[in-house]
Amino acid sequence: MHIPFCKQACNYCNFHFSTSIRNKNDFVSSLLKEIELQHHFLGNECIKTIYFGGGTPSLLTFEDLGEIFLCLRNNFNIDPDPEITLEANPDDISGKKLSHWRSAGINRLSIGVQSFFDEDLHWMNRAHHASQSLSSISAALVEGFSNISIDLIYGTPTLSDGNWNRNIDQALELGIPHLSCYALTVEPKTLLSKLIAEKKSKDIDPSDQARQFELLMNWLKGAGYEHYEISNFAQPGYRSKHNASYWEGKNYLGLGPSAHSYNGLFRQWNVSDNARYIQALKNGGLAFEKEELTPVQRLNEYIMISLRTSEGCDLIYIEKKFAKMAMTRLAESASTHQERSMLRVEAKRIILNDQGKLFADGIASDLFFVNL
Repeated sequence: MHIPFCKQACNYCNFHFSTSIRNKNDFVSSLLKEIELQHHFLGNECIKTIYFGGGTPSLLTFEDLGEIFLCLRNNFNIDPDPEITLEANPDDISGKKLSHWRSAGINRLSIGVQSFFDEDLHWMNRAHHASQSLSSISAALVEGFSNISIDLIYGTPTLSDGNWNRNIDQALELGIPHLSCYALTVEPKTLLSKLIAEKKSKDIDPSDQARQFELLMNWLKGAGYEHYEISNFAQPGYRSKHNASYWEGKNYLGLGPSAHSYNGLFRQWNVSDNARYIQALKNGGLAFEKEELTPVQRLNEYIMISLRTSEGCDLIYIEKKFAKMAMTRLAESASTHQERSMLRVEAKRIILNDQGKLFADGIASDLFFVNL
C-alpha cells in the first residue's frame, strides 16, 4: 500500500508523494474503496505479507490503520501470521505510536535512517536528525519490535569511508537484523539533479560508490549477514518476505496512487496523482494503466530480477516456464561473463559473484532475449 504523503521532500527522491496532507482523510476513504474494488485481483489466494510503503506511512493515525486493517480482513483471505511491515521515519516514531502499531498487527518496521551523521542527513534534506534515529530504534526495541530493518545510503559526496564504516558498526551494535543499503542515484527531475546541474551541489562519484559497496559486502559478510539481494542484507531468518516475493516473481496487489500490481501475465499501475486517484474512486472506478506482458518480456524480467538475488537465475525454471532453447541460449550467453569471473553457474543456476554485483544491470541487459 502506497501512502503518498511526506513532511518534506528529500532532494534525491523521485517517488510519488505530496508534502500536503490536507487530502489525507479523502485518500484513506478512497483507499478503502480501492481495497473493496480489488478484492478479486488475487483470487482467494492467502495473503502472507502486507507492506505499508510511501511516502511516509508512519503519518497515518491509529484510526486510519484500524480502518484499513478492518477493510483488508473483510475483503481478503489473510494468513493467521502474516508479515506486516510499516515504513517509518525516525522523527515520526514515539512510544505511543509504537504501542499502537503493535496492537494493530504491525510486526516489522522499516526505518528510514539513511545515515547516523547529521552532515549526510542535511545534504539529503531529511526531516530527522541522527539522534532521532538512535532514540527511535531504541524505543522500537523496548516496545518489543525485534524484526527491524533500516535503510542506509552510501556514495554521497558527504560520506567518507570512515563514516560509512561507522554507520555499519552502529547498525551492528544496535543488533539490527536487516539492512537495506542503496547507492545514491541522481534521478532526472529531482531537486538533487537540479542542484548538481547548477553546480550548487557536488555530483556523485561512481568509483566512490563501487568502493563503498565492496566494503559493505565485506563488512556484513564478516558479521554473518546473508547478502540475499543486491541491496539487502539479513541475519539468518530475517529476510524480508514481502520484498522476496517480488524477486521470486510472485503475484502482488498494489493499492494507492502510483502503486503497481502484477499477476504473472500483466502489470498495472495506478495514476501518480492524488487528486485524480481520489476522484476516480469517488466516481466508483479506478484510474490506472495496464500492460500485458509478452513471453519475452516475462523472461527478461525474470532474468533481471533473479540475478539480483543470492539464489540467482534458475535455468530449470526457464526450461519449464519458457523453452529448452531459452535455457541453452542463456547458459551460452552467460559463459562470457563467467570467463571474466563476474558470475558462476552451479546446480543449474546463474549466480553473480561479488564483482558481478557491481555490474548487475549491465550483465542482465547482456543476457536479455530479443525473441523466443
